[in-house]
Amino acid sequence: MTIGPRISIVIPCFNHGSLLLETLASIDRVRIDSVAEVIIVNDGSTDPTTCRVFRELDSVKYRIIHQENRGLSAARNAGITAAKGEFILPVDSDNFIRRTYLDKGLAVLLSEPDIGVVYGDLQFFGEATGRHRQRDFEWASFVRKNYIDACALYRKSVWESVRGYDEKMRIGWEDWDFWMRSALHGWRFHHLDEIAFDYRVRIGSMLSETEKHKIELAEYIFSKPGFELLRPLRDQAIQLEEMSKNFQSLDYRVGRAIVAPLRKVTRIPSGIRRRLRERAAAREQA
Repeated sequence: MTIGPRISIVIPCFNHGSLLLETLASIDRVRIDSVAEVIIVNDGSTDPTTCRVFRELDSVKYRIIHQENRGLSAARNAGITAAKGEFILPVDSDNFIRRTYLDKGLAVLLSEPDIGVVYGDLQFFGEATGRHRQRDFEWASFVRKNYIDACALYRKSVWESVRGYDEKMRIGWEDWDFWMRSALHGWRFHHLDEIAFDYRVRIGSMLSETEKHKIELAEYIFSKPGFELLRPLRDQAIQLEEMSKNFQSLDYRVGRAIVAPLRKVTRIPSGIRRRLRERAAAREQA
């Protein structure tokens, strides 16, 4: 089956010019007819190499957007706002993608209208190697820690329904916040049990900086309107993790039995989702 151009690949870039070229090369190697466009957002890069790379990029082959430095969330939002595709694939400017999302991921979204997000496993390279297997989406574990990378294929209507990424989150975890808001709006997640992209592990990356602020970031996310329902679930997940550290064998027998019903919860009931959205909207208007 031939699938026409439906996917917009969006790449934010800040001072990663040389790595960006490697990322684009990975896209060119696997690009097929399902890709409508590749959008690169220059988020106010200042280093000479990156500025030169942007001057030399093929503006016919790639769609380039320049903006002042506003952070990763704002760069993604700018690219997705301009995107023509029905489906969005965000790619970091130092990672590589494989063909998995472009054919198998798209096939899932086309055949399952209530699935909003498709994500796959990742292969580490750089400072670490090996396959990292993702797990299926379940609230009991996801409220404790994000395990879905920003590089996932999703409907543009998902992004529209939650009003994009939170541009106040400039030091990380904006993808975790985005996924939870998407799930609260009723979108389903589908895990592809194969490697979908290659993740570059770098010393001094944004992830290492984010770890320094994880407490304040979690407090910010879970204090948002509509997240009240998730706080008790998160507290219980944290308690079970502490049990596991102190009583590993007991946690396996007892803790898993306690959390088993929660592991089956992949979607918040529609009535509760509706009330949460209404409450959040009321607070925004206040």
